[in-house]
Amino acid sequence: MKILVIGHAAYDITFPLDKFPEENTKNRVSARVECGGGPSFNAAYLLGKWGMDVSFAGIVGNDNYGRKILKQLQDVGIETKYLQMSDKFPTTNSMIIANTGTGSRTILTYRPENMQMENFELDFDPDIILMDGQEYDLSVKFIEQYPKAISIIDAGRPKENIIKLSKMVDYVVCSKEFAETVTETKISDNNSIIDLYKKMEAMFSGKSIVTLESMGSLYKYNDQIKIMPSLKVKAVDSTGAGDIFHGAFTYAIANNYDLERAIMLSNVSGALSVTKIGGLASMPEKEEIRKYLHDFR
Repeated sequence: MKILVIGHAAYDITFPLDKFPEENTKNRVSARVECGGGPSFNAAYLLGKWGMDVSFAGIVGNDNYGRKILKQLQDVGIETKYLQMSDKFPTTNSMIIANTGTGSRTILTYRPENMQMENFELDFDPDIILMDGQEYDLSVKFIEQYPKAISIIDAGRPKENIIKLSKMVDYVVCSKEFAETVTETKISDNNSIIDLYKKMEAMFSGKSIVTLESMGSLYKYNDQIKIMPSLKVKAVDSTGAGDIFHGAFTYAIANNYDLERAIMLSNVSGALSVTKIGGLASMPEKEEIRKYLHDFR
């Protein structure tokens, strides 16, 4: 299966702290973690790490950070001919504070508003297209150009273009924030969960999966609306957990898992990732997954 991943790539610098700093204070940190990041980059990296045939399409600066991102993708066998190295824009940077006491993270990202890829053509027919909405025009183009490809969106933020793309794809794998915003329904009890999911079904023609963070994942299987619980782990840094969920989900679809087993793999992968600091360092190995899914291949 040939997979095209298109969207956001950034260079992350993470500072782990045992509690979130107070405003107007100086804080000395004992470590920092640097690596490529961004929803599509992280998902593509996991797919490459797990041995899939992946091409990555995104834009970075023709600078030191951009070259590091290029190398990291190539290190796991990802085709990078569609990674555009721009002389007009710097590589997107994200500065991350990882609160190791709670496992939460706070991210500051700089990306110029007009930073977009130039138009290009593929020299292969993708079987799966995974997108995060960052490259809207090109995502629409490839969905329309390759109608037989399975399309999956990482719908993280409820922005207009991401909502539009979500109406065009086969799988909407979205955040709780996205689902609550587009349905105008706040999750508070079982009735609100069912109401939210039914509204998602009415809005989007593809299958909807809603990640509910520590609660697990909301989905529909055999005509039943269900929540698959997440693994109970000690979280130290949730950076990239959603991206890893999407990468694992795409892996499962590419390997013909049924929906429920795909979500199980994704849940396990995302949960294991929050036990380590940084995006790339938290990517689970296949051997780790097999401790929870014995028939994982």
